[in-house]
Amino acid sequence: MASYWKIATGLTAAVGTYGAVIAQTPSHFTASQLFAMAERALAARDADTASTIYAALEHDPNPSLRNEASFRHANLLKKQGRLTEAALLLRTILDSEPNAQPARLELADVLAQMGDLTAARRELRQAQAGGLPPQVAQVVKQYAAALRSRKPWGGSFELALAPDSNINRATSATTLDTVIAPLNLSQDARQQSGLGVKESSQIYGRLDLGKSFTLVPRVSSQATLYQSSQFNDISASAQLGLEYRHRADRITPSAGYTWRWYGGNIYARTQSLSLDWLHPAGKRAQIDTTISLNRVRYATNSLQDGMIYTAAVSYERALSARSGASVTLSANRQTARDPGYATASGAVGGVYWHDFGKTTLFATASGSRLGADARLFLFPERRTDWYLRGGIGAVWRKVEVAGFSPVVRVAYERNWSTVGIYDFRRVTTDVGITRSF
Repeated sequence: MASYWKIATGLTAAVGTYGAVIAQTPSHFTASQLFAMAERALAARDADTASTIYAALEHDPNPSLRNEASFRHANLLKKQGRLTEAALLLRTILDSEPNAQPARLELADVLAQMGDLTAARRELRQAQAGGLPPQVAQVVKQYAAALRSRKPWGGSFELALAPDSNINRATSATTLDTVIAPLNLSQDARQQSGLGVKESSQIYGRLDLGKSFTLVPRVSSQATLYQSSQFNDISASAQLGLEYRHRADRITPSAGYTWRWYGGNIYARTQSLSLDWLHPAGKRAQIDTTISLNRVRYATNSLQDGMIYTAAVSYERALSARSGASVTLSANRQTARDPGYATASGAVGGVYWHDFGKTTLFATASGSRLGADARLFLFPERRTDWYLRGGIGAVWRKVEVAGFSPVVRVAYERNWSTVGIYDFRRVTTDVGITRSF
């Protein structure tokens, strides 16, 4: 066992009675002795002393001892209601030992208490992918079926610098073919690059209405702001959902309203109704099905006004204790007063993530095809698009401040269109901070 004399003498001022005992003892302290002291401190209701001892043990050169100290410390923080700190410690254990299933199950419980059910369920699937003893697997199955938030409200926030090669998703062409004559495009109507600041946030609440129902109000915002304010893109939404739990399934009908501003002016207003069904598919996977009905009104062009019908199904699976993937299929139908703006589209997308120590790498890819009902008056062909997008990114949890860590994303988009104004290329980069768990 490692010697702790130097660590212990440095704790004297902070740990009270047990620190004094440590400092006065002229022999070396082993890890087991310090663990025992921490337990006695807890029995004496001296949580500060126990916490300080655990924090010291977290610097031990032996990774097994470090993880044991972090696990006990996280449990203490959890009992004190310091959930973010507990989650960070548990994530640190899993960064170095991904098959530490007790830590992963404890992290799932902490995330559930924080209200992050999606992340909690993901941790349970990763635990089951890593293998569990039969008796533990049964407990996890029951816990997964009953998983629910015990926190009445929560939220998330992300802020990033966003260099963009095409902030207005416009063509780089200088002219467009029309049924009248070639149309010269102004500089503002063509591809513009810029450096933006991107923000996304949400706040939600959870109000239990009985054994099976929970009321879930939610407000969220997204904004990308540039030096040239004519390209600023801001949206805000409010949604009210009623979650129904039946065994392991979760069904949530919702209603909401969204406002979008572009260039400082109102661009569109959307009323929405949706239904989400989350269904576990075995121990490692889940299926998420969503259908929605939206009524859109455009402030600048009433010919685009109409309905948007969307259906999507996602399959997410834990591949191992360190990795996972999801695949999504979706279809979209948009009506409009002018059939040239009415479209139908289908898309497929996928996400893969893998933990490498304290770094999570992820990759995304998607593709879609869109077709318009009719030709717009000005253009010679009916609109038909093929769209591809690919991206990679990473989150570095080793750097953490107040529960946030650095994140970097890079993506490339390409849209081929028979209508030149919709034909574009785009490279985007986000460099910012996000929650580290």
